[in-house]
Amino acid sequence: MRITTNALLRNYKSNLSASIANLDSTRTKVMTQRKFNSTKEDPSSALRAAVLERKYVRNQDYLSMVKDVHSFQNSQEDAAMQINTISQNLSKKYGLEALNGTNGSLETRQTYAAAWRGAQESLVLCLNASYEGRYVFAGNDGKSAPFKLTTNADGSQTLTYRGIDVNTDDPDELDILNQMSKDSKDYINSTFIDLGFGLNIDNNNIIDASSAFDTSLPGIDVVGYGKDDNGVSKNMVLLAGQIADVLDAEVFDRDKYVKLLNAFDGVGENGLSLNQGRNKVLEKITTLGTQSEFLTTTEERLDANRISLSEQIDSVVNVDMAEAIMDFSWAQYAYNAALKVGNNILTPSFIDFMS
Repeated sequence: MRITTNALLRNYKSNLSASIANLDSTRTKVMTQRKFNSTKEDPSSALRAAVLERKYVRNQDYLSMVKDVHSFQNSQEDAAMQINTISQNLSKKYGLEALNGTNGSLETRQTYAAAWRGAQESLVLCLNASYEGRYVFAGNDGKSAPFKLTTNADGSQTLTYRGIDVNTDDPDELDILNQMSKDSKDYINSTFIDLGFGLNIDNNNIIDASSAFDTSLPGIDVVGYGKDDNGVSKNMVLLAGQIADVLDAEVFDRDKYVKLLNAFDGVGENGLSLNQGRNKVLEKITTLGTQSEFLTTTEERLDANRISLSEQIDSVVNVDMAEAIMDFSWAQYAYNAALKVGNNILTPSFIDFMS
């Protein structure tokens, strides 16, 4: 087989170009620290990397949302704890002391009454607590202060929740309060957040409550609303004011005072515990604590997913730097060797020996 000089040069140029391309490829991998920089280089890995990166970004969104929701939940729990502390002091300290000291002068009872009224204002402030511009006890309407306490011309007090009297006798308004307290089963008064549990919406465009997290907590579901069978208010704020009125009276009505104090504590006529008053507050604190633990577990799970996805992306996209540098060094060596071969590619021919 005859090998011509042109054929030799063509082969050399072709191999030298391949060596240069390989050197450039290995150099790019070292500089970018990626196994590929375009889809055509490795379509399979590029597709897998795109899927993993979408999962990673979505997981980051869920993780950020969980942290925000957890902070909001902590604000709700802190406010509920403050309400519990205030109500406990009122009941165990001022309530019992006032009851045991009611045989004293009117001035003594008025001192206790002032303490109850001061604590009443503190309860309203706690119920109107906010977090980053959103009121924590406003249900699904976090942009407006939910509670407003006003004193009427006759000295009585009215407490409204989102514009509705919590002691209303109007059936329609009471039904609205029931819905706001989430007694309704259509979840129209809830604020659901997707935390990565597969948000599900049925054919009626209603969110499946088990597939999302509800951040709304109506304040009336904490301190109560409406009246019991005896016409006594179930709301702790109004009860605090009514207890103060009894203490302020010229003639102390002990039976009425005990009835109002029991309602404030959530104790029935037979000493049975009722789901109202301080008992209701404690129940909500327990619920918030359970939800907070759930959010902590969810945050830990999402953080573990973040680490797992990062490792998968790293194995698909990023190069092993030690191996990449070794490949680059070998490609550099091969290229230099090819250049040296080029110096000797034109060997002496028969023409060189003709005289």
